[in-house]
Amino acid sequence: MLEDVERWLGTRSWAVADRPLRGLVAAKRASGSTVSVVLPALNEEATVGDIVTVIRRDLVERVPLVDEVVVIDSGSTDRTSEVAAAAGARVVHRDAILPRIPAVPGKGEVLWRSLFVTSGDIVCFVDADLREFSSDFVSGIVGPLLTDPGVQLVKAMYDRPLGTAAGQGGRVTELMARPLLNMHWPQLAGFVQPLGGEYAARRSLLERLPFPVGYGVELGLLIDALHTVGLDALAQVDVGVRLHRHQDGQALGRMATTIYRTAQVRLARAHLVRPVLTQFERGEHGFEPRVHPVDTTERPPVADIEEYRSREVA
Repeated sequence: MLEDVERWLGTRSWAVADRPLRGLVAAKRASGSTVSVVLPALNEEATVGDIVTVIRRDLVERVPLVDEVVVIDSGSTDRTSEVAAAAGARVVHRDAILPRIPAVPGKGEVLWRSLFVTSGDIVCFVDADLREFSSDFVSGIVGPLLTDPGVQLVKAMYDRPLGTAAGQGGRVTELMARPLLNMHWPQLAGFVQPLGGEYAARRSLLERLPFPVGYGVELGLLIDALHTVGLDALAQVDVGVRLHRHQDGQALGRMATTIYRTAQVRLARAHLVRPVLTQFERGEHGFEPRVHPVDTTERPPVADIEEYRSREVA
């Protein structure tokens, strides 16, 4: 792991408990900042209402941390819009935003369009399929942006169980995104959940970044943010455990391909390649990095080896 990444892990990785709500509200009041929470949603009637309810109860009504909760419906065929509105969200259909430019399918498309219909100085994105949702996911990642003017983007980090297997979720992260980041953008090797859908950023940064329209949006934004504002402007916060609906193998394959293509586009900028991989395990003091070398050694064609050419053939 790069030395500056090791330093970054010690100075830009926090836990949600590091910033109590009372302090965040005071910091928000002092700075005059406003906070928008955006949920991109496609057929999430089973979960979107509970998420909106928790955010409004904890962070709008109990304490004035969030100024608006907006659900962007990207073409649901179920009752997503009705459930979200009943829970207190402002619901906007993707196709009603910037109609001059026809919308295309994809999560990144929805996030990009959300900037046109929200007003917060800080924009917080939350996936709409989370179960047993805690408002810590919002307050945790918004917190550093309210208390540290040098921070521009904050990702949530968490345990991600797969069924009963702790830490086995995030298969596209471990098999595709993490290897790509470690080899090509090693400064981002310290992010525990680089593809996580829960992150917050200053609008002033988001409006300067291109948005991949599909599943590659999280990877693309993270890489482009690094090159726009630098590593020390990025951070992560441990918010506990993330439970959500898992995809089947074919869907994961499509996601992985999109991630690879997103990275491929950015590799045209000729970034450094390092054959090491940083993974994370939760220890007694939080997430701890484990660094592994990646074997990149290749043998030349045997036809190039003198001993092969001069071998005796029985």
